[in-house]
Amino acid sequence: MSLIVQKFGGSSVRDAERVRNVARIIAETYLQGNDVIVVLSAQGDTTDDLLAKAQEVNQKPSKRELDMLLATGEQVSVALCAMALEAMGLPCVSLAAWQVGIRSSSVHADARIKKIDAERIQAELDQHRIVIVTGFQGVDRNGDITTLGRGGSDTSAVALAAAFRADLCQIYTDVDGVYTTDPRVVPNAKKLDEITYDEMLELASQGAQVLHNRSVELAKKFRVKLEVLSSLERKPGTKVKEVTKVEKSNIAGVAKDTSIARVALVGLQHNPGVAFQVFDLLSKHNINVDVILQSIGREDTKDITFTVHRKDLQEVEDILNQHKEALRFDHLEPDDSIGKVSIVGVGLMSNCGVAAKMFEALYEAGVNIQMINTSEIRVSVLLDEEDVNRAVKAIHAKFFDEN
Repeated sequence: MSLIVQKFGGSSVRDAERVRNVARIIAETYLQGNDVIVVLSAQGDTTDDLLAKAQEVNQKPSKRELDMLLATGEQVSVALCAMALEAMGLPCVSLAAWQVGIRSSSVHADARIKKIDAERIQAELDQHRIVIVTGFQGVDRNGDITTLGRGGSDTSAVALAAAFRADLCQIYTDVDGVYTTDPRVVPNAKKLDEITYDEMLELASQGAQVLHNRSVELAKKFRVKLEVLSSLERKPGTKVKEVTKVEKSNIAGVAKDTSIARVALVGLQHNPGVAFQVFDLLSKHNINVDVILQSIGREDTKDITFTVHRKDLQEVEDILNQHKEALRFDHLEPDDSIGKVSIVGVGLMSNCGVAAKMFEALYEAGVNIQMINTSEIRVSVLLDEEDVNRAVKAIHAKFFDEN
């Protein structure tokens, strides 16, 4: 007997027929003699619909109350799925995160899982029940409901798999695995049979939406056996693991991200500790910063340019302007019309010419680069948002069509 954690995304449970389909997949796994923990997202566009409802009554609702509202979406999904399994005569129970004891930090809208209390779920598994848990949420030390950010149900599933030492964690989506790039942009994108944790983490962090980046971090840390596969087609998916055996290109894939914004702090005093002041201030407001570029400006000043999530741009502007006198900068230049394109591959930077090949593809496509950022397994460029899809197609063709 194995313990298997199965997570189903919002599109997999968007209506009654999809819920019944998910129930059949769960039932098949259970009837093979496995213990099963299921994690569900909210149905279809439920989260967006709830956000719209919030806007109808308050243009700037508090994050705490938003979490209270948004957490109801997953509760609907797990109850409906339990009903579908009951109709099939199978023993099951649906539970909210607070009932399960998924303890989180108190950062509303972007909480992190700190601990999972095993007692309730283990008691249900001991009675051979299918346990269906709300994804995307937890409860903090004050008993308040928190949410884990977009895609957080992936993290819920991997955290449960780690806590219970599951034999396998399956992430079911509306695609049949991890592709070399978004197949909606590049129809001939190739599905990967295997990918390393590190490559998957970079792809997820750079905009690939197939897995939440924090879920991959957890999977790598606790060596969770992870598989991405389709809930709509019965075919093999993509295995995420420490080491892959397949022969492949220098890069695993091309990712894009159009949810970012750029902020330029112009005319900062060129003094020690200025960068620390800026980013410590943003950190205290739980603002995540990605690409950072510092350049020497004029008359003993410097400019610092960085990217944040687009949803945080207005808050970043407000914070920095409120502290303009202390930070001593000339002015801000925000830009929310940019995008990021990245290539990812283990050992990428140790392979001569890979970055040059990427830049050649962009040159041939007539795409202008605004900023460049690299790591050991990634090269990212910032571009005008309107050029992002064209850049993805050109880069993918250069690396995968010419092999």
